[in-house]
Amino acid sequence: MKKGLIFDMDGTLWDSSANVARSWTEQLRRLGHLQCPPIKQQDIMSVMGLTMDKIAKIIFNSFPQEKRMELLEQCCQYENKYLIRHGGVLYPELEPTLHRLRQTYHLYIVSNCQKGYIEAFLDHYQLAGYFDDTECYGNNLKEKGDNIALVVKRNGLNRAYYIGDIQGDYDAAQKAGIGFIHAAYGFGTIQQKVPELQAFRDLPALMQTLDK
Repeated sequence: MKKGLIFDMDGTLWDSSANVARSWTEQLRRLGHLQCPPIKQQDIMSVMGLTMDKIAKIIFNSFPQEKRMELLEQCCQYENKYLIRHGGVLYPELEPTLHRLRQTYHLYIVSNCQKGYIEAFLDHYQLAGYFDDTECYGNNLKEKGDNIALVVKRNGLNRAYYIGDIQGDYDAAQKAGIGFIHAAYGFGTIQQKVPELQAFRDLPALMQTLDK
């Protein structure tokens, strides 16, 4: 049996919100939008997990609709380069925990992020060797549930869980027809009763329980 764990990014593996906010503010200044107030960390945290079109509508709502996606693309391109250099905040014991999980499970990442964001995370921390496959909204414009199902199918997984922190992550796992584990240390809450993680390092022990 091929077993997989598929991870959300923000609020599950790391918190990049502070550096994303800094990078977007820098890029807006570089583009000459000096009248724009600085992008705050809380602004970014409030939209993490949404698809890129929805983020553009919320963060750049003062701009004409046709300008929003252009600005978002420019900010995201700069953000990727910024994160490759500066990283974010990893949750405690992330790499040792991935190493332990890798002994039993195939590991994957699926996110609603832009193209290049997952790669920036993997490159900065040199974690690419832990993951068999990744997928994101920026690659194919598909929603998270569709991309989870895509990763499950193309990797031939017989059993899989999605680990995420917000309600949308649970809904995506349901759509894909796989199990869900709530990263309760992350950014959001889940309405349904599901297995919970209070810390990332607890995942191997939780999986031992779920696999019984």
